[in-house]
Amino acid sequence: MGVEIKEGSVSDAEFEDMKRFVSDYLSASVENEDDGGRMRWYPWHSAEYRFNHILNVVSLATDIAEREGADVDVVRVASLFHDISKLEAEQEIHAEEGARVAREFLKTHGDYPESFIEQVCQVVADHSYQGTLTDVSMETQCLIEADILDKIGANGTSLMLLRMGYEARTHMDAAEMVERVFERGRDASRRLESDRAQSLAHQRLKRVKWFREWLEDEVPEMEHGELRQ
Repeated sequence: MGVEIKEGSVSDAEFEDMKRFVSDYLSASVENEDDGGRMRWYPWHSAEYRFNHILNVVSLATDIAEREGADVDVVRVASLFHDISKLEAEQEIHAEEGARVAREFLKTHGDYPESFIEQVCQVVADHSYQGTLTDVSMETQCLIEADILDKIGANGTSLMLLRMGYEARTHMDAAEMVERVFERGRDASRRLESDRAQSLAHQRLKRVKWFREWLEDEVPEMEHGELRQ
């Protein structure tokens, strides 16, 4: 007998509509704030960065879901909505607010099964969970792992270096800042449970280590030191 192919709940066209909605929602969240929003001068608190982060997480979470046997449609849609309220709600409640927005959209756009909507919204609501990932559903685990992975590696390094400019640091502080990315990424990656996420984390942390070594090799005045494993 062959492997049963399950027809997806969400078509490519429907997913593109969701992406447009999320992008527009984030932009409106910023435009509706008279003071420009909290810490909006940092690029990762802008609508453009937040949407790019969301797309990165969609890609990573989908990859993990496909490798680990999770419901890919649930993971893709939940990943797309997971930070939709990040720019308008306080950090402590942005996950619950994101689930509320996702539920309203899914109930009014398309004919999705109630069970699918509930699964998606539960994953969105749970994505800020800080406990052991074996305690949550596989779909939630995929999203949390992807969210962690997007903050480490080359992407995390570029954001940290960009932050240096906002903090009026010089390039001589770069090695220290890159090491901070490595240490935070290493610590965060200890939460990862799936084989695929652990493999991706290993690749990304290796890139940070290489960059730090290249930087010190080219700028001798920087303080040399070994990145702790």
